Amino acid sequence: MQPPRERLVVTGRAGWMGMGRGAGRSALGFWPTLAFLLCSFPAATSPCKILKCNSEFWSATSGSHAPASDDTPEFCAALRSYALCTRRTARTCRGDLAYHSAVHGIEDLMSQHNCSKDGPTSQPRLRTLPPAGDSQERSDSPEICHYEKSFHKHSATPNYTHCGLFGDPHLRTFTDRFQTCKVQGAWPLIDNNYLNVQVTNTPVLPGSAATATSKLTIIFKNFQECVDQKVYQAEMDELPAAFVDGSKNGGDKHGANSLKITEKVSGQHVEIQAKYIGTTIVVRQVGRYLTFAVRMPEEVVNAVEDWDSQGLYLCLRGCPLNQQIDFQAFHTNTEGTGARRLAAASPAPTAPETFPYETAVAKCKEKLPVEDLYYQACVFDLLTTGDVNFTLAAYYALEDVKMLHSNKDKLHLYERTRDLPGRAAAGLPLAPQPLLGALILLLALLPVFC
Repeated sequence: MQPPRERLVVTGRAGWMGMGRGAGRSALGFWPTLAFLLCSFPAATSPCKILKCNSEFWSATSGSHAPASDDTPEFCAALRSYALCTRRTARTCRGDLAYHSAVHGIEDLMSQHNCSKDGPTSQPRLRTLPPAGDSQERSDSPEICHYEKSFHKHSATPNYTHCGLFGDPHLRTFTDRFQTCKVQGAWPLIDNNYLNVQVTNTPVLPGSAATATSKLTIIFKNFQECVDQKVYQAEMDELPAAFVDGSKNGGDKHGANSLKITEKVSGQHVEIQAKYIGTTIVVRQVGRYLTFAVRMPEEVVNAVEDWDSQGLYLCLRGCPLNQQIDFQAFHTNTEGTGARRLAAASPAPTAPETFPYETAVAKCKEKLPVEDLYYQACVFDLLTTGDVNFTLAAYYALEDVKMLHSNKDKLHLYERTRDLPGRAAAGLPLAPQPLLGALILLLALLPVFC
């Protein structure tokens, strides 16, 4: 049996301590989280393509395409290809932690394995599906790593809930409230004892109030015998089928396969199964922007340390009042008048090239025949952005609801939810502004690092 292969880890300078199996694991979790917190604040999405380089190297050196030895010419060719990829994206990756870590790491590996800088390179390979048996958890994995077996051995089937975010952006909370929100910048969707999800929303057009999700980061926290801490990050035009360290499961622990990433459609649709917490996450890229949907047990949804601080948890509390848009009023006022004539009075200014109202209705009807909130959200997005891809965003969001929501009677919603001005007075916390929310999120994650 060959000794375990040293695996290239590109999650920060400390990650290179983890090239030996199991080494540096305590340091490894800190850097991706720190990078996530530091890099989520810019209003514009970075064009850095280091995740693509990481993915191509991983594909060339793993599975059926893996060289027989790390000292073979094929391994050096893969490293040269990796180095070439980083050089091509160097201009757009200045200041990117993962990029600089990868550059230093490539140099270290080329030196260790006596690889010359000049020579042939390997071509990126198409990902191949794993054998059928690899898609299942190990038969001897701990029972604690299967939610329904461990948490509910002596109780009824858990009640699953759904949260989704799509379009300009529209939020469906775990309690089936439906809101349209501004929420420009970085905002946390989920923040509980098991995982954190944060999105960054950017203007669809310069000067427009219409925003959409351009970046998504998910942190799966270290959990008992099941998974190491893992970070998944997607951006516009980069929907990887692996975590930021290149792996596709929960790490080296006995129950690692209770956390797995599956690529459904290359560059468009990724599904993450976290069976140890009974959770399914669907991430899509539709047009230029991202959509998010999750199915999660109520027990996990409510597993928070400080309930009073969960105003920052949009999937649970919804958007703060000052971030909500009454898109139904906009929809009603626009009927028969055209979007342009109401631009000055609309809650979100229309784009320079938007659809006439009748055209927007016709396009949304093609994909969404039921005139529910998803249909209305589609019309709103076409009127405010002029981007026909938002039709598909609403369509796939509803398809994800059909797949993930446990109550089939609640697939379609017809009345949006808007908090009353007296919400704060009633004792329900409003969500903090993005910067404050991110600081609270950082404090919440400190126990993970200590």
